[in-house]
Amino acid sequence: MIVQDWADIVAGTLQSLWFGMIAFLPNLLGAFIVFVVGLAVAASLGALVEKIFNALKFDSFLMKLGLAPYFERAGLRLRGARFLGQIVNWFLTIVFLLAASDILNLRGFSSFLNDVLAYIPNIVVAVLVMLAAVVVGNLLRRLVMASVMGAKLHAANFLGTLTWWAVVVFGILTALVQLNVAAAIINSLLTGFIAMLALAGGLAFGLGGRDYAAHLIGKLRERTESH
Repeated sequence: MIVQDWADIVAGTLQSLWFGMIAFLPNLLGAFIVFVVGLAVAASLGALVEKIFNALKFDSFLMKLGLAPYFERAGLRLRGARFLGQIVNWFLTIVFLLAASDILNLRGFSSFLNDVLAYIPNIVVAVLVMLAAVVVGNLLRRLVMASVMGAKLHAANFLGTLTWWAVVVFGILTALVQLNVAAAIINSLLTGFIAMLALAGGLAFGLGGRDYAAHLIGKLRERTESH
């Protein structure tokens, strides 16, 4: 009697498992088809975006902005069109993977993929911030060097390089804030960095322009006394 009860329990369990597998197979097949089609669509659209930006000579534009040497120092090639194409490819791949996960009712995995999709724009914005920081840094370095040399002052290279580093460090901190990497600490560093630049600029102007300011005040006093 006990053996018969055990046999019935085992048979019922196996039957339930079998029916569960039969019911799960359509979902598994549907998820597989969605993901495979998604991979093809993602690869095609990624390649299309890359071709469009190659046709627009996007990489040549970035080279004209003076970004190529910084990539070469890191052992990388400047391939902006390829980067944008891969961003589109991976974004769509994750979207279709999320759709397949929803079909299979994998809630934990779907939640993780939603977080990944929400984070991708932060990565794109952080990259754009860094590129903008380098471009603006190069522009301001040339401007500072030209101004210092035009005023026939010394340390033009030093002041230009200092300006470039100030802008780039500011861009790095801003990019880290965008990526939510220790945002509170980075915000504090960013505030301190701006305060340091303001203090350094004030001191440099005060100390460097002290003699010239005294000269102007002396001339003004002479003119006042002469009148």
